[in-house]
Amino acid sequence: MEPAASVQTTAPSQSPSSAAEHERKLMQSWDDMVEKSLGNFGWMEFLQAVLVAVAMFFDAQQSFISIYTDNYPTWHCNTNSNSNTTTCSSTSDICKIPRSSWSWDSHPSMTIISHWGLECASTFITGLPQSAFFIGCLLGSSVLAALADSALGRKNMLVFSCVSMSITSILIIFSPNIWVYSALKFLIGFWRSSIGTCVLVLLTENVSAEWRFRVGIVEYFTFTMGYMSLPGIAYVNRSLSWRSLYLCTSVPALFYSVLAYFFITESPRWLLMQGRVKEAMKILKGVTLSEHNANFIETLKPKEKVSIFQLYSSVGELFKKRWALTRMVAVMVLGIGVGMVYFGMPLAVGNLGFNIYLAVVFSALMEFPSCIATYFLENYRRKPSIFVFSLMGGICCVMCAVVGDKSPGAKVGLAMVSFFGACTAYNVFLIYIIELFPTCVRNTTTSLVRQAITFGCIFSPFLISAGRRNNIFSYGVFGIVIMLSNLTLFGLPETMGIVLCDTMNQQEKKETYLSKSETKQVAMCESETMDQQEKIGDLPV
Repeated sequence: MEPAASVQTTAPSQSPSSAAEHERKLMQSWDDMVEKSLGNFGWMEFLQAVLVAVAMFFDAQQSFISIYTDNYPTWHCNTNSNSNTTTCSSTSDICKIPRSSWSWDSHPSMTIISHWGLECASTFITGLPQSAFFIGCLLGSSVLAALADSALGRKNMLVFSCVSMSITSILIIFSPNIWVYSALKFLIGFWRSSIGTCVLVLLTENVSAEWRFRVGIVEYFTFTMGYMSLPGIAYVNRSLSWRSLYLCTSVPALFYSVLAYFFITESPRWLLMQGRVKEAMKILKGVTLSEHNANFIETLKPKEKVSIFQLYSSVGELFKKRWALTRMVAVMVLGIGVGMVYFGMPLAVGNLGFNIYLAVVFSALMEFPSCIATYFLENYRRKPSIFVFSLMGGICCVMCAVVGDKSPGAKVGLAMVSFFGACTAYNVFLIYIIELFPTCVRNTTTSLVRQAITFGCIFSPFLISAGRRNNIFSYGVFGIVIMLSNLTLFGLPETMGIVLCDTMNQQEKKETYLSKSETKQVAMCESETMDQQEKIGDLPV
């Protein structure tokens, strides 16, 4: 393709305002074609979405595997004649009685606590591995986020992250102590940090606005299945070492990475942004490239090859626009609150005083009605949906702290309802982020929000540990944080039904042309008059 001139040069006699109007109409015309092409959602597209979303199955396993590998196992007093049974009872503090007077109920190496004798270790040491995991997630999002928007793309970043996470999960079984184990947990968190972002962005950029919300639910469903698979795998391996649990989850993920590399297709929107028009045309069905559209695409792609020093230019784009920076800060604050409950409640199931296998199963089961609720929320406004379900989760969290151990049944029920509310709010929230920002920074902004979510999760293991003594430090803090974070929703725009934009200027222009009334919920091209639509149709396509 020959170097294309800008849109303005195609009509030199036009005034600046006419040229801008012409460019805007051309942008709408091209957006309409891309949306129409991606609107053909059949079985092949569905299988492609499922293949992409399966990555979340393994991501969920690594996110919550510490529920079993880092758990504090149960113990019993020895009854043989050589033990000092007079000092041992079910209410004894095992740190104050002889080691020979008690034993673990299960395999001595079932968890890292029993394997390395950490039953009397400080809260910092026992909570360090999971906190290291979340710190790795936080730093990984910073380092890897922009690579998916610039050099590697969505698909390659997804495959690279899955392979790296799987190999590190295999290496962790050779950990000689808690310090090496924590370091490898940090690396697992680092590598898996971009999986959720790449999956969500790849799913939503490969479909039209009509299907965007529905394919997002596929991601949530596979993540739920991965979470639900853990109790079964842990129960089967309950008589073995914690190492077997890592092997059972990491090896299948490695095989999946190979399949993903050969069968997943790249985002056509990202390919167009990189100027790889021929590759994008193979994916987009029924789209022909005219000179006008070629010129317009030329204005979208980078003018120079992205160097290693420019990989994070997408982050800089956010600071150039005041509206983008303000919006970014608001959604990050909201993400801290929603994420703290979404990840904190499952990790705190050990504080419920309930069977840990059944507790995780019940918790995972709540994700299914959450996915159903998310599906029916497709045609409802995003902001009220997030607010209502976040408020539900926060109130139930606070009620868990109030009820405490006085009524175990009520506490379990409140915890499940709280998790349901947080799950539903989290699901809608992730779709909302995708709709708030254009293609050129979408992967980066989604990653930054996940960083904010992870930042809150870093403190969760310590809060959960303190919550064993007083529920206000875990459930109480979770509830207050999520309710306060929802105040940022009042400063964010509604995005239901809006067509995805590709550049910052497109996003800004499109929102400028949106009506101030209820039609602000739909795309600009849908709010134009019939006369304007006819003029757009006159443009060469």
